[in-house]
Amino acid sequence: MQKTLQEIASAIGAELKGEPQLIITAVSPLDKAEKNHISFINQAKYASHAHSSQASALIVTPEIAEGLEGNLLVMKDPYLGFAKVSQLFDSTPRPQPGIHPSAVVAEGVKLGDNVSIGANVVIAEGVVIKSGSMLEAGVYIGENCLIGENTRVYPNTVLYHGVTLGRDCIIHANVVIGSDGFGYANEKGQWVKIPQVGGVNIGDEVEIGAHTAIDRGAMADTEIGRGVKLDNHIHVAHNVKIGDYTAIAGCTAIAGSAVIGKHCTIAGRVSILGHLSICDNAHITATTFVNKSITKPGAYSSGTTYQDNKSWQKSAIRFRQLDDMWRKMKQIEKEMLQMKQNRDNDNE
Repeated sequence: MQKTLQEIASAIGAELKGEPQLIITAVSPLDKAEKNHISFINQAKYASHAHSSQASALIVTPEIAEGLEGNLLVMKDPYLGFAKVSQLFDSTPRPQPGIHPSAVVAEGVKLGDNVSIGANVVIAEGVVIKSGSMLEAGVYIGENCLIGENTRVYPNTVLYHGVTLGRDCIIHANVVIGSDGFGYANEKGQWVKIPQVGGVNIGDEVEIGAHTAIDRGAMADTEIGRGVKLDNHIHVAHNVKIGDYTAIAGCTAIAGSAVIGKHCTIAGRVSILGHLSICDNAHITATTFVNKSITKPGAYSSGTTYQDNKSWQKSAIRFRQLDDMWRKMKQIEKEMLQMKQNRDNDNE
């Protein structure tokens, strides 16, 4: 696989400074790059490393370009350029269209052109799979699901009934979409199951990481908006709504009926309680516990950084003492106020 520097510049929208016909064969990190590789520098503090790198071309900002010579692709966001170049050199294998002999496809399933159905795939009745989509080995697609154009479902993923996937989605291995939400009523100490009769509606260009679970809605659908990116090991409970182009990192859990806005970023191991709303453009840092709605865009945190164990033990003891300390402080304030009042009375 190879591209000329001019082809790459045109593809990523960068200004070319250097040899247009230079052949590029791979994209690599700055310190691992070899001849005919391209890399990037996103921050000025790394510009000095360009002289020791073996990369034949670099993607850089206009400011960094002023201090460098050689083959450069100049753009405002080199990291975005790196992402687009990586797509040009993506070597991920793609299955060939066709249906594997071991696949089980129910009668009446509608398949578009150039669909790939891998080994031991099971597709139930009423399913529609549109053109260019790929279902890899061991995938199960339940009744009345819809899979849009050019969507790829990796091995051993399970879609329960009534799930809709948009076009150009990527669903990684062992994802479960449409399992029952956690809904029960208590009757004299015993749990009575609430049937989860909603579905899951996932928009276009969504990527879902391995082992993520998305529950179906209790009555209305669970909804994942266009361009959403979910990392590995995320739990999305029933009736959750996630707005367009929001990105959520691994091990985050979102409880039922929470509503998350558009263009949010949610870091790893965040916990979001049910029935809360998070506005557009909210940015939540790692391990934050969201126990009330967020109504204003901005950054939000609640996690604490690590300490050595001895310091942490002291902090934990102090934390348990906070209530007593607060009560003593209020008593001192009360006594000081009384002393001030007595002094003022004596001065009259």
